[in-house]
Amino acid sequence: MSAPSPLTNPGSSGEPSLAEIFATAKTVFRRLGPGGPLALIASTLPAIGAVALPFTFNIIGPWLQSRGALGLAIYTVGFMVCAGVAILPTHIQSALGGWAFGFWAGFPCAVAGVLGASAIGYIIALRATGDRALQLIAEKPKLKAVHDALLGSGFWKSLLIVLLIRGALSPFALTNLVLAATRVNPLVYALGTVIGLAPRTGAVVFLAVGLHAVTSQQPRNLPLWISGLAITLLAIIVIAQVANRAITKITATPEK
Repeated sequence: MSAPSPLTNPGSSGEPSLAEIFATAKTVFRRLGPGGPLALIASTLPAIGAVALPFTFNIIGPWLQSRGALGLAIYTVGFMVCAGVAILPTHIQSALGGWAFGFWAGFPCAVAGVLGASAIGYIIALRATGDRALQLIAEKPKLKAVHDALLGSGFWKSLLIVLLIRGALSPFALTNLVLAATRVNPLVYALGTVIGLAPRTGAVVFLAVGLHAVTSQQPRNLPLWISGLAITLLAIIVIAQVANRAITKITATPEK
């Protein structure tokens, strides 16, 4: 008779208890080294920034706009650093770009910010986790099979998966950590990030431009802006659902 699994309680239904789940999580957290606290920060700190930053738009936006090209540079570099170290989420910073500069200047700067932030996040996560995540994956045959299927199946499939993950409304900072810890090809990581996040970034910048116009200069356009908001949000949700379904289909293990 085989020994019971360390994650199950003998005599129970076979499901791990809450205490066992916490014990396992604690072990994984400890074995990830600096990557454990980094994952905790990436999961919580951007949400706090998402609540606080919008209240400063009317202060920061005009200040950036009044400085012309220098303001664009400050915004882009600040975006890279704040999102890269998981202080602020990308969507709120993208909204600031639309609020301050309009769509045609705000959108390319926001995309540049996303790319720079993803590079910073990748480097930090790679140094923090080292080979720990790969060692954990190697110890679990099922995880290793999924990992190999995702990242060991060629450039284009890996690019498609990263693109879909980014388009599926996954948390930016936490996704940076996971993709770096599992050693995704840097070129695949960069291309998948830009292509996958560009539509959502553009939508957020567009919405911020409309909101700024409605609240400050053109209240008569409120019905038009609300209609645009509804359509844009619907498009984002549809894209996320399509991405999630595609990921499920691509990563599904064929039945034997």
